[in-house]
Amino acid sequence: MEDPRLQKLAKVLVHYSTAVRPGEVVRIAGSFITRPLMTAVYQAVLEAGGHPLTEVLFEDAAWLKLEHANEDQLRFEDPVALYMIERVDVSITLLGSENTKALSTYDPARQALLTQAAKRRLNRLMERAARGELRWVLTQFPCPSAAQDAHMSVAAYERFVFAAGMLHLEDPVAFWRRLSEQQDRMVEFLSRVQELRFVSPQGTDLRVAVTGRTWINCDGKENFPDGEVFTAPLEDATEGTLAVSFPAVYQGREVDGIRLRFRDGRVVEATASRGEAFLHAMLDQDEGARIPGEIALGTNYGIRQYTQNTLFDEKIGGTFHLALGAAYPESGGTNKSALHWDLVCDLRQGGEIYADGQLIARDGRFLHPSWPQPEA
Repeated sequence: MEDPRLQKLAKVLVHYSTAVRPGEVVRIAGSFITRPLMTAVYQAVLEAGGHPLTEVLFEDAAWLKLEHANEDQLRFEDPVALYMIERVDVSITLLGSENTKALSTYDPARQALLTQAAKRRLNRLMERAARGELRWVLTQFPCPSAAQDAHMSVAAYERFVFAAGMLHLEDPVAFWRRLSEQQDRMVEFLSRVQELRFVSPQGTDLRVAVTGRTWINCDGKENFPDGEVFTAPLEDATEGTLAVSFPAVYQGREVDGIRLRFRDGRVVEATASRGEAFLHAMLDQDEGARIPGEIALGTNYGIRQYTQNTLFDEKIGGTFHLALGAAYPESGGTNKSALHWDLVCDLRQGGEIYADGQLIARDGRFLHPSWPQPEA
């Protein structure tokens, strides 16, 4: 039986997030496990007058390559996938897998080569999106493996996913439009700021220069669910220490207890209590991997718990995150890398944010009442 919540999510993705217009070519990508949502999105694209193209991802390809491919095969760039990104008007990616830990035992250096193979496609997606040639969104299909990672039953995880997107509301689009207005006020203020400082009792004391950079209002148009504002730091001006609050997941690998020290905009020291070799392999894969490409403030107070899924964890109201690697060109950043790894810091217990020396957030709450706030 069709889940009406998936139909509702599909309509939000097609009509609000990407605003599909008649005649547009729409890529719908996901593994086979996402089929129920892929079907709903395909139908919604047809109803919007678009031309849906499906890219059903072979989930075993990555571990098979890591186990059997030579170096040349690991570096191979998929020309069809690159062609698709060059030609479509809209890209809708559905996240979901049968096994989120399938890559966790493989050599980090080989995984870095696999990441490099997709570098040009990632950069082209970002470039086309920055020029307004491509609209994209990604979302999570509530599958059993993701529920396991979040330590929830499948039914509880489904409720969590749909609530995070405000799909339990009669009119979720009205919520996202209201959040967009609140975040617009944040963007207006932050656009005049030269430096942000983040402090937490757990050891973070980080200064990030953002002079002249463009702040982006993330209101459900590219990630869904959403709830953040972000920009690109100046490439040579991040200083201090970042103590990452949660295990950071990348390519199915968990790295816990990450502490990074920055000097002149680069990571100069990196440690982890678990997964340190993988952390170093990711940081050493190319020239841009040690440079922050994004700094962001989380504003979605409907997401309250860590789930080992960056799509949700980086949006938690009362957190900030820094992404190492590729910058989004629309934010003014110039850093390029095959890496884009979001690292989340929780400020809800004693953390503070300063903008040019002015305190703007304490204990995970913004001091400006017209900015996003926790539900009463």
